[in-house]
Amino acid sequence: MPRATPSCQDPHQRLRKQRPPRPGPPRSAPAAGPPHPEAAMEKDPSCYQDAAKVVAGDGLGAEGTEAQLDDFVGAHPDYNEEEEEQKYFRRKRLGVVKNVVAASLAGTLTYGVYLGLLQMQLILHYDETYREVKYSNIQLEDIDRKVLMGINVTPVAALLYTPVLIRFFGTKWAMFLAVGIYALFVSSNYWERYYTLVPSAVAIGVAIVPLWASMGNYITRMAQKYYEYVNYKEEHVQEQQRAPRGACNAYVVVFQTVFYVCFHLSFVCAQMPMLFFLNNYLYQLNHTLYGVKHCGTLSHGTLPGFNKTVLQSLPRSVNLIIVESALMAAAFVAMLVVLVLCGSAYRPTEEIDLRSIGWGNIFQLPFKHMRDYRLRHLFPFFIYSGFEVLFVCTGFSLNYGVCALGLEKLAYLLMAYGFSASACSSLALCTLRLRRQIPLLAGALVHAALLVTLFCWAPEPRHLVQAPLLYAIAVLWGTGSALNKTGISILLGMLYEDKERQDFVFTIYHWWQALAIFTVYLWSGLPMKAKLSIMLLSLAVAVGAYIWMEHKLAQHVAYRLPRIPRPRHKMRGYRYLEEDDSDETGSEGDGGRDDNDEHPAEATRGDELPRDDVDQLG
Repeated sequence: MPRATPSCQDPHQRLRKQRPPRPGPPRSAPAAGPPHPEAAMEKDPSCYQDAAKVVAGDGLGAEGTEAQLDDFVGAHPDYNEEEEEQKYFRRKRLGVVKNVVAASLAGTLTYGVYLGLLQMQLILHYDETYREVKYSNIQLEDIDRKVLMGINVTPVAALLYTPVLIRFFGTKWAMFLAVGIYALFVSSNYWERYYTLVPSAVAIGVAIVPLWASMGNYITRMAQKYYEYVNYKEEHVQEQQRAPRGACNAYVVVFQTVFYVCFHLSFVCAQMPMLFFLNNYLYQLNHTLYGVKHCGTLSHGTLPGFNKTVLQSLPRSVNLIIVESALMAAAFVAMLVVLVLCGSAYRPTEEIDLRSIGWGNIFQLPFKHMRDYRLRHLFPFFIYSGFEVLFVCTGFSLNYGVCALGLEKLAYLLMAYGFSASACSSLALCTLRLRRQIPLLAGALVHAALLVTLFCWAPEPRHLVQAPLLYAIAVLWGTGSALNKTGISILLGMLYEDKERQDFVFTIYHWWQALAIFTVYLWSGLPMKAKLSIMLLSLAVAVGAYIWMEHKLAQHVAYRLPRIPRPRHKMRGYRYLEEDDSDETGSEGDGGRDDNDEHPAEATRGDELPRDDVDQLG
């Protein structure tokens, strides 16, 4: 084979050997060196043909690589961007529905386990024989009094820490923490001692308001997120600005209705330990009600004359452990449901902004919101909501139901109430077509009629013929409770649409409800007529205040709404790539405002604290 001459080398190789001249003084030329490429080509013209072939081959190779890359990462010929976008937001909407159902089931399990265990333990500890045989040296009666005191008294201070707790942990994790504390209360009953029962009861009292405030805030936020995923093409949604006033109301109505349909089933779940376990050990009514002389409106305190021995045989410790283990498993399932199935209520940047207004401001804002006349006019309804739910579980069920039908019928009476409240919660959907005042006023009217009936009626002890009337009252009371609680939550979601305010508003609602429950705990020794009179008076005040509030809103009377301070964090890092971050509180500007809700101007500096409050138009 003939040897290739140096002049016919690859032109690319020869060009790579050539280097540009270095700056500096001229140097002497080397004695010998490679010939210049152009000179070599002039000597051998066939090299022009070789160079052209190489350059053409490189061009074809680059074009082929680009074509392969386009085939690999380019859009598929059958790809439809709009259809894929619709599928994406459909999955997002299904995720929101999953969050609502999961939170509702978790709340149902948590409250059902708590009520069921507390009811079973109070009945067991009431029996003299059970106390003497099993716990003769630890004074269970005194422990039970302190347990009830811890559960009912501790929430009085909840307004001081609940907003800080929710903002610190986030809405989802505040729910998870509170459900975990309820599970702790269940676990403490495995070993019934003062140092286990009383501290866990105090912990329950600490967690009551944070749990239900975060639940109410969570459900309302899910309604707003669902609206965003339905209207994802709207400009204010894409810019993450505030939605027009009233845009989310339909979703708030539906989601709050779903929550309360599930939640009221907790009163049914709470009767399972008594229905399947404790009723097998109870005496019949002729024994337990032997010393009872008066029922209903003629009674004083909590069922005077009730027999001190209600258990005809003591349950074995193994059976008690099995029941408590089942309740513990249900509480653990509720924790897992919140942990695994409930998504976050806010975006990460929103969570950061909610915390960054300053812990002092977070502490003060619930008190400042109380200066809004809309909330002040709803305080009587909040109080009555606490009155009525505890009255049906204690005053009505014991002084009317148990007094006439016996302790063995207590579970059926409360199940009738729970089923009725769950079914009638769906009546709140009428808010989609009717005015929002209808559910609240209808529920108040039902309860007013029942309170007057109970005030005038004293059932005969041990008289089973009265059972249909008692069950009818329980069912109607459940109807009124459903309309009351669902209506209040829907109303708060409609009045306070700002995501920065909802945790404060629901904290105030459940704090006043907890104060009312504490009041019912204090009045347990009053005559039944006094209790019914207080409830009837509070209901009348609540209805009058609510009607006056709606009248003032219809007249566009200005209300004082505290301004949420701007976040005071430094906008650095990957989360804030734009100058004006759309997730920042108050960054919506004038575009997110509407005629009915005029917000104050922002502070001129990011670190400037705003005024305490401003006058806004209703």
